[in-house]
Amino acid sequence: MLYFSKIRIILVFLFTLIFSYFALSNFIKFDDNFFSKKINLGLDLQGGSYLLLEIDNKPVITQKLQSKILEFKKYFKDKKVILKNFSLDKNHIVFEGNYEDVEKIKSILDDDDSEINPYFNQFKSHQFDFLEENNVFKLSFSRYGLILLKNSSLDQAIEIVRRRVDEIGTNEPNILKRGNDRILVELPGLDNPGRIKALLGKTANLTFQFITQNSEQSFGTEIIKFEDGVEEAIVSKRIVLSGDNLVDAKPTMNSQTNETVVSFSLDRVGAKKFGKATSSGVGKRLAIILDGKIISAPTVREAIIGGSGQISGNFTFQSATDLALLLRSGALPAPLAIIEERTVGPDLGQDSIDAGILSLIIGFILVVFFMTYKYKIFGVIANFALLTNLFLLIGVLTLFEATLTLPGIAGIILTVGMAVDANVLIFERIKEEIKKEKNSIVAFDSGYTKSRTTILDANVTTLIAAFILFFMGSGPIKGFSLTLGVGIITTLFSVYFIARLFTSFYVVKNKNREKII
Repeated sequence: MLYFSKIRIILVFLFTLIFSYFALSNFIKFDDNFFSKKINLGLDLQGGSYLLLEIDNKPVITQKLQSKILEFKKYFKDKKVILKNFSLDKNHIVFEGNYEDVEKIKSILDDDDSEINPYFNQFKSHQFDFLEENNVFKLSFSRYGLILLKNSSLDQAIEIVRRRVDEIGTNEPNILKRGNDRILVELPGLDNPGRIKALLGKTANLTFQFITQNSEQSFGTEIIKFEDGVEEAIVSKRIVLSGDNLVDAKPTMNSQTNETVVSFSLDRVGAKKFGKATSSGVGKRLAIILDGKIISAPTVREAIIGGSGQISGNFTFQSATDLALLLRSGALPAPLAIIEERTVGPDLGQDSIDAGILSLIIGFILVVFFMTYKYKIFGVIANFALLTNLFLLIGVLTLFEATLTLPGIAGIILTVGMAVDANVLIFERIKEEIKKEKNSIVAFDSGYTKSRTTILDANVTTLIAAFILFFMGSGPIKGFSLTLGVGIITTLFSVYFIARLFTSFYVVKNKNREKII
């Protein structure tokens, strides 16, 4: 029946008031710390920067092939098969085997369960394709092997990019995979992307290598320039320590020299390596190399066995902060290039907001007039429930600090139409019930009950579609599906709790009237 207990009435009012308070916090500044959340505006509304990055996988492929050569040597040595004259020819591994071992090498490489050339059982293709001519083997990545390598590299790069962007504190960044070699980065509210571009453009490959005493380059050494591009040094190719062993890095002030430095700490393995290297290298210069350039080359005065140290080198506090950020977030697997860049100004965003709000107001006013004209007092109740529905929707989005985009506003406008649709179905059903039932209370209750299945079917199917769009879509699609999904839930609440509550008050009070609706 059209009956609401006092507890149910109180709960409905409390629920509505709480979420209305959340919604109003976006428009009115409350002088308390009880609730400080608000809806975030997306790139298309707030303005910001759009970057499309492309990863250069050539170094990754070369590095993988080099490491694979070591695997081949060890694997075939264990199999007592002699391989010789290993080399890299562009993107190919070339080696030579003895004539009597050629068939054995072929069978190992072509075996469906090959340990050294895997993936066949999974993809019906090995990791490497190979050709043999005059006992010389030439291996290159297969199509699937290359796809897996690129996907792995891209996933790692996305994680590093996400860490770097999060460290800066950009609000609600959107970082997405595009194909198998591109990354989309959307940064709402960031109208000067210079710093983030500089950070994303650095691979942050850190190594510690000793500077040799030789005056000329020899085997096992290489010439590396300093960061200023003027000086250079002959450095041993042997890497004492890499950035993989770093646990933390932060900018600090050196109390003795009063200069800004980057303090770092190492993991247990790194501390052991560093301690051993500096113990035997007292008096030598240790080059700290970042992305192929020497940023600092201090002389080792004593063994560093504590697992921590400092990087110095004419840093400002900002540059030291950025270097520490790069080291903390880790090195990119390969260089990233910015191939597309757009900056959306806040004026464009404000125009979109104004257009969306105007559409919402026009749609709301037309619905209000239609419902009032068609259903009189019940139309007024439906309009009040509709207004409450909007407050509930915005309140829920605020609670979860959702990001509102232009498609998200379209989802809210669609919610307005769907909310009214439920009330129209109910009122038309009530009209049919009144023709068969003289008791107006029973007729109204039957109208709500018998229309429930139709309304639930329509809304649940739309809700399923919204879920699919949210989990399968990206960017603007997610914004639309989020507001649509939340709007469906708040619509059902406003129809069956708020509108029905006020309807029951009116019907019970006017049950003896000849014509109610």
